[in-house]
Amino acid sequence: MMDPSTADALGAAKRSCEERAMRPRLQFLDDELIERIISEALDLLGTLGMEIQNDSAVALLADHGATVDRESGRVTFPESLVMEAVAKAPSGFALYDVLGNRTHDLADDKVHFTPGSSGITVLDADSGEMRTPVTDDLVRFTKLTSRMEHIEAQSTAFIASDVPGAIQDSYRLFICLLYGEKPVVTGAFTIKSYRLMRDLQLAVRGTARELAAKPLTIFSCCPTAPLKWSNVTAQNLLDCAADSVPVEYVSMPLLGFMGPVTIVGSLVQHTAETLSGVVLSQLANPETPVLYGGSPAAFDIRYETTPMGAIETQMIDCAYTEIGKHLDIPTQAYIALSDAKALDAQAGLETSMGATLAALSGINSVSGPGMLDFERCMSLEKLVVDNEICGLVQRMIRGIEPKDDFPARPLFEEMLREEHLLIADHTRKHLRSEHHFPGPVIERANLPRWQEEGSTTLGERAHREVQQHLDKYEPSRLSDDVKKELVELMSAEAKQHGMEKLPELEPL
Repeated sequence: MMDPSTADALGAAKRSCEERAMRPRLQFLDDELIERIISEALDLLGTLGMEIQNDSAVALLADHGATVDRESGRVTFPESLVMEAVAKAPSGFALYDVLGNRTHDLADDKVHFTPGSSGITVLDADSGEMRTPVTDDLVRFTKLTSRMEHIEAQSTAFIASDVPGAIQDSYRLFICLLYGEKPVVTGAFTIKSYRLMRDLQLAVRGTARELAAKPLTIFSCCPTAPLKWSNVTAQNLLDCAADSVPVEYVSMPLLGFMGPVTIVGSLVQHTAETLSGVVLSQLANPETPVLYGGSPAAFDIRYETTPMGAIETQMIDCAYTEIGKHLDIPTQAYIALSDAKALDAQAGLETSMGATLAALSGINSVSGPGMLDFERCMSLEKLVVDNEICGLVQRMIRGIEPKDDFPARPLFEEMLREEHLLIADHTRKHLRSEHHFPGPVIERANLPRWQEEGSTTLGERAHREVQQHLDKYEPSRLSDDVKKELVELMSAEAKQHGMEKLPELEPL
């Protein structure tokens, strides 16, 4: 007979198991190393400082105790100024779609996926070639993204070549807001672009107060390695903060080139650059929402490339996420993408490894699905495959938990009696919640059935899925009046830059 104390302990353990799931986690750094990296970054900011090319940003910093070397343009940051800014940064925030529905909780270890952005080519499924995108590609991408169940945001995925360069930033956001409902990860490459991009968001939200209360976008703001903020990106930071528009800091040290070759050394650089951005945002508008993000990469000296699928790139992404969490700031990374040039095995292995590591690290906003060729190319077919990868890893991080599994004996008695559990009450109750069933792009049929159904390749299935999703697209439920205002705003901006008429748009 079991000892009473043992029975009590097992009973308590069973009750505890029934109450929680064990979330799998990944850790590269211990607290001591994180604190040393932060300390070294603070030393860099307090001695070498940052080169800041924006006069407004320099003046703001000087007014709050930073030291400005007018000759070199470098600004040094007192440690107290940095840590006060970190304390003011929110530990999380929400995003909302164009209809005002909450879609994201960017806090703790919650993970949300968004496509990669700012590609300069699109992979043409018919020719297999990478080509320059046009408006139709961006519309198709936006429609497709709206139907991706496991990708919760859209992005300004690539640059349409059939509009003037001066409006390409705002035009990408315009298309997203016109055809899609999900929040948008975006960014501006000029100072002037931000103004119209803000006005497009105001057209959707109605007022500045509503836009601040229900953020619709996240803007990427990128310091320049090493230890520099350009005039444009610093101004983008200040403008976003003034409107309470969330930003993600995208520090990009290149290991062994524009950053130390070691992961720890480049983490020090990444931390310094990112913390300087936190200071600018919080001085401009305390408690403005931010993401502790980045896009660092290993530098492959053999080919002079920056592989986003390299394991070292993925490791530094996960590691700086741990630093962001240590500072209690929500996180972002460019990960779950590939350097391959086609939808092939390399594309799958790099993307799935990145997505898995990102989810295990609890990165709040994961940017990358759909991307190939060092963040240069977007593939619609890859996006539907990556959507399935995202679904698989989301299931993984839900973890393992008991579901009517204790006491176990009755279920096994039923299996011995019936010789299966296919239609057991336990199976019917828990099948859908316990098992994730991917869509038809993932092949799970046996060989005879696969042959009977055409022996399709992954690329063929993905292309078919793209077409089916586009056929089933339903227009955004944004009101016709707001859509009309968006078109009027964009048309007026285009005319200022010599374009009398926007490219022909598909029916709304």
